Amino acid sequence: MTIDAKTVKQLRDRTGAGMMDCKNALKSNNGDMDKAVEYLRKSGIAKADRKSSRKTDQGIIFSYIHPGDRIGVMVEVNCETDFVAKNDRFTSFVKDIAMQIAATNPITIKREDVEETIVEREKHIYNEQAKLLGKPEKVIDRIVEGRLEKYYQENCLLEQPFIKDTEKSVQELLTETIATLGENVHISRFARFEVGEGIPSDSGS
Repeated sequence: MTIDAKTVKQLRDRTGAGMMDCKNALKSNNGDMDKAVEYLRKSGIAKADRKSSRKTDQGIIFSYIHPGDRIGVMVEVNCETDFVAKNDRFTSFVKDIAMQIAATNPITIKREDVEETIVEREKHIYNEQAKLLGKPEKVIDRIVEGRLEKYYQENCLLEQPFIKDTEKSVQELLTETIATLGENVHISRFARFEVGEGIPSDSGS
């Protein structure tokens, strides 16, 4: 069937996917817009890993102030093109990430970013705790690794449960976003501020 350019553009505007991808999705779904969106999402997930090495030098820096004005977040999220940077799906994702950071206070984006001294400190703590509980030596290593995994899930942004849908991780949300947009998306850096944080107490009072 013939798909007119206007319909292709509508799908591109809705998903941020490439023109040829949009045209093929519409053809594969007999021009049905909603089915074409779902088709792009599913096929995109399979391609998301291949996109992860592609250059991302566009994007936005987004600021978010949590209700109550006591927590603020700035986050930079990058993509491949200025077109996607202006896409509503992309900006919605960035806002969700900022809200996630405000709510959960992660220390890094991914586990590889956690300083080795922190990892070793946590391992030592878990090891000592297991010994105090009288756990056998042969299972202590497994206990330590299990607790370290939980530490990563609580403190590394990509491994945290997504606050709006705890059945998925932030990494899974990112993969879905890459699939929908048809471009590599990368969370580059963030800063979180909380009123009173880092201010030393007045020892003279």
